[in-house]
Amino acid sequence: MFQPKIPTMPQPSGLVTPPAVVQPTTITPDTPAPAPAAAPEPSPPVVQLTPGTAVALVGAGTAVVLVVGAVLVSLLLAVAVTSASVAVCAVVLRSLIASDAKRR
Repeated sequence: MFQPKIPTMPQPSGLVTPPAVVQPTTITPDTPAPAPAAAPEPSPPVVQLTPGTAVALVGAGTAVVLVVGAVLVSLLLAVAVTSASVAVCAVVLRSLIASDAKRR
């Protein structure tokens, strides 16, 4: 019942053809390739901050800081509530065990 079943290898079906042999070829260059022309180096893009974009950047940064802060505070609050509930459960269990020991 619990004996492992060993799979059997399937037999090849149909004709099996050997792989084709590829003969190597030699490459003889006719003429040397021309040297590439030196391209002018592109100048780095210049970023111009207008008062509108500066206000938008400050607003976006403030929004990101507020969202990240809210998430971190909510995580800290969740940890605090969980630890307080675990502490209350521990006190209740301790009192139950102590009162059970006094009755005996």
